[in-house]
Amino acid sequence: MDTTLMEARRGPTVQDAPALPDIAELDDAVAVFTRTRPSLLHIAQRIVGSPTEAEDVVQDVWLRLQGTDRAAVRNPSALLRTITARLAVNVAQSARRRREVNASPWIPDTADPDVSPETVAERQDTVAHAVALLLATLTPRQRAAYVLREGFGYSYDGIAALLHLSVVNARQHVARAQQRLGGRSHRQEVDSVAHRRLVQAFLGAARTGELAHLERVLVADAQ
Repeated sequence: MDTTLMEARRGPTVQDAPALPDIAELDDAVAVFTRTRPSLLHIAQRIVGSPTEAEDVVQDVWLRLQGTDRAAVRNPSALLRTITARLAVNVAQSARRRREVNASPWIPDTADPDVSPETVAERQDTVAHAVALLLATLTPRQRAAYVLREGFGYSYDGIAALLHLSVVNARQHVARAQQRLGGRSHRQEVDSVAHRRLVQAFLGAARTGELAHLERVLVADAQ
């Protein structure tokens, strides 16, 4: 039988298959990531339900890709989608755990007109104790990153900009703060002036929604 006909019946060989992109070089990785990014955002947002959180997830995907042995990656797009889904699920589960643990608000709603003065005083006392724990347990940068993220929902990009950190470092500070607060970390003595200043900034932010003063207090301590 004619060899050409035999090859046609066999179908394409491995050599005939379309080549997958090689992302060993950073420029090629950037090109693949940029092309895939819209679908990654779509995946992340469907899982976490928040455009801001989805942006954070996709940014983290890019950081993970940079630390990967890209020369060994056979299908970059599939890898990016897998990493995105895994990270998004982790974020969603973490948010759910935070909601379960913090069933009652950590920051009191002192602006509620139906709350009695006794309840306001009780909530303010709760905040004072919480702030004392933060001051005794966390470093200033961990404290700032944790408060902005967990207390007021700042994005990691926003925290990084305020504290002059990379997004990766901002995430690390929040994660370390969570670990220290959940463990038996060494407790240091709390300065009464710093405690009063931060409590007042907290309560002012919770009451008015104006966060500029709280930002200044946290950033000043973290310098």
